[in-house]
Amino acid sequence: MSKNLVIVESPAKAKTIEGYLGKDYKVASSYGHVRDLPKGDKAIDKANRFAPTYEVTADKKEVIKNLKKLVKDAETIYLASDDDREGEAISWHLKEVLNLKDENTKRIVFREITKNAITKAIENPRGIDYDLVNAQQARRILDRLVGFELSPILWKKIKTGLSAGRVQSVAVRLIVEREREIEKHEAKSSFRITAQFSADGKSFKAELPKKFETKEEAEEFLKGCLSAEFSVANLEKKPAKKTPAPPFTTSTLQQEASRKLYFSVAQTMSVAQKLYEAGKITYMRTDSVNLSNDAMSSAEKEITGSYGDQYHQPRKFKSKSDSAQEAHEAIRPTDFSTLQASGDRNEQRLYELIWKRAIASQMADAQLEKTTVTIAISNQDQNLVANGEVIKFDGFLKVYLEDTDDENEEDDQTEKGLLPPMSLGQVLNLLEMKGRESFTRPAPRYTEASLVKKLEELGIGRPSTYAPTISTIQKRDYVIKESRDGKDRKYTEMVIANGKFAEEVKTEVTGAEKQKLFPTNIAMVVNDFLVEHFPNVIDFSFTARVEKEFDDIANGGKVWQDMIDNFYGKFHHRVEETELVAREDLNTSRLLGNHPENGKPITARLGRFGPLVQIGDAEDEDKKFASLKKGQFIENLTIEDALELFKLPRDVGMFEDKKIVAAIGRFGPYVRHDGSFVSLPKEIDPLSVTEEEAIQLIKDKREADAKKHIKTFDENPEIQLLNGRWGPYIKFGKNNYKIPKDKVAEDLTYAETIDIIENQPEPKKRGGRFAKKK
Repeated sequence: MSKNLVIVESPAKAKTIEGYLGKDYKVASSYGHVRDLPKGDKAIDKANRFAPTYEVTADKKEVIKNLKKLVKDAETIYLASDDDREGEAISWHLKEVLNLKDENTKRIVFREITKNAITKAIENPRGIDYDLVNAQQARRILDRLVGFELSPILWKKIKTGLSAGRVQSVAVRLIVEREREIEKHEAKSSFRITAQFSADGKSFKAELPKKFETKEEAEEFLKGCLSAEFSVANLEKKPAKKTPAPPFTTSTLQQEASRKLYFSVAQTMSVAQKLYEAGKITYMRTDSVNLSNDAMSSAEKEITGSYGDQYHQPRKFKSKSDSAQEAHEAIRPTDFSTLQASGDRNEQRLYELIWKRAIASQMADAQLEKTTVTIAISNQDQNLVANGEVIKFDGFLKVYLEDTDDENEEDDQTEKGLLPPMSLGQVLNLLEMKGRESFTRPAPRYTEASLVKKLEELGIGRPSTYAPTISTIQKRDYVIKESRDGKDRKYTEMVIANGKFAEEVKTEVTGAEKQKLFPTNIAMVVNDFLVEHFPNVIDFSFTARVEKEFDDIANGGKVWQDMIDNFYGKFHHRVEETELVAREDLNTSRLLGNHPENGKPITARLGRFGPLVQIGDAEDEDKKFASLKKGQFIENLTIEDALELFKLPRDVGMFEDKKIVAAIGRFGPYVRHDGSFVSLPKEIDPLSVTEEEAIQLIKDKREADAKKHIKTFDENPEIQLLNGRWGPYIKFGKNNYKIPKDKVAEDLTYAETIDIIENQPEPKKRGGRFAKKK
């Protein structure tokens, strides 16, 4: 047996590390957290300084049993969970559960899985850092107290099954407030003047720095320019430079992977986890932009070798965040000379992004020359301006340029290029001048990545919490991530060219959204309830202050029980007060008015299966209901919107002597025919779907279902063999079962199918941080 046992969090990591340590070391995995607070109100003893009770989670009992066997045979045990609070807590829980003794237990940490880092860690063990453990415990206990006391109140007052969380509720508040801001926004129009000139046969673009507020002003200006002469009034050339961005932190990696690779926040963390466990990158949970001296030397070697000495410029970056641990490093490749990460496409794409960003941070500034040409108009006081930019030395741009989230830039403001040579007083030839109506835009809805950026700016959450927070608010149906089509909008465009003025009304699409976060009606209601009754829990600066207090505990400057005591007393008092609030005092329903024909009240409210409108009051025996459409909110629904919804369900026509009905249900618009339901695609409205369209959709669904179905068995019709997205599988009740690769689905007998169901292999346990219980 190996003399030394090293316990890490994930099996993938264990495999990599075992390869570095040799035969005297056995490396085993705890598969993430092994203990957690049990469900129910016995987990935290509030009367006894919030003493927690932990228990081994059901899925880890076998893991602990195996680890105990390995511990018995080992002389020295190294606890090698991640180098952060969560990892420290895992090591402490393992020490407690496995009854490890101080004399033969060592805590080791590393932030990259390389032979050098692992060897160094083994040579420099330490004890468990109880300040870090207490900071993690404080977060877990506080979040449990908040969730455990808030959720039942939401159940009683709003809707069964709801839950609230300290950081999630603040994230939802940001999305709700942004939605209302967008709703209130009134687009104001103005006219932007752009012109296309030519000088010595080469064309270039210029713009009037000011916009006109009215069409009349823009028209007057353009018509005045018909008889004007244009000349170069001023020429200015200035050197400028661009500096590279610092290497990635968790939050900037999530943002840039979203912008450049279209990854969700969870996907970025999952792919980064694999790269870390394979020893390709440093630890992916960090808020530091620091690079070690070794990393800087390695980057220098790569830059000078590939691009030349003039491209290298060493840089030390400092974090803006007070809480950033500068002893930790930014996310970077463990070896800059490695350009291939793995065969997996997404791992390779993310690795390249990390490599380029880290390398660029150690490269020379890009040297530019910016040219500004001021163009005089002979019969106007105002001047047009043309900007050009030329790269004199590309520097870091050879490798990488950071993207931005700015959606409000005008479409035409593309990259500035080189202007043709011009001289002072030179007369220019006007090819065309345009006055285009443009409209003010509301603040953009959040993407996952821009929400992370906002949370970080507010000091809410930490590198380990962004991804779980964003996943949770979507899982709990407070937030939907989706793309939505825009609406047509008319705008005016006026043009002068060849001595003539022309005007045209054109159409553009506005408000189209790609993978944005939208609040649900339930989010609106819950948010308003929390803002009114629990202002502290949902206050941005308060939540940031709580994060700061966790940092103080981690640094040994605060006793965790005192911090929780300070929070809990006031919070619990609010819970007791809120118990007394009458359910009817909450804004879960809104009277829209009375029905124009029968005078009955029409209300919009939250129902068991989502938002709906209702004709008639609670006692009315003939009351009618209709579900709201996607994107409609209880708070701004009009009586006209409601009457439109009551046109559903509507009879669409007949097919095979049976009625086709269109309606909106819990999962969106559909048509129903002969007991089966067919979802309507987003381009077809249930209020206008035709009989022909509906029949085609019914036929298409039948065809798809026929392709999906392989066979059933007389012995038990509940067992079906079906074609799925990943190939054939067995469906039995609510469970799905994999068919082994050496079996052909069509040839399976009933006995073979039962055998596959009964001998289905255990699902693989997922290692690493994503296996941790939150």
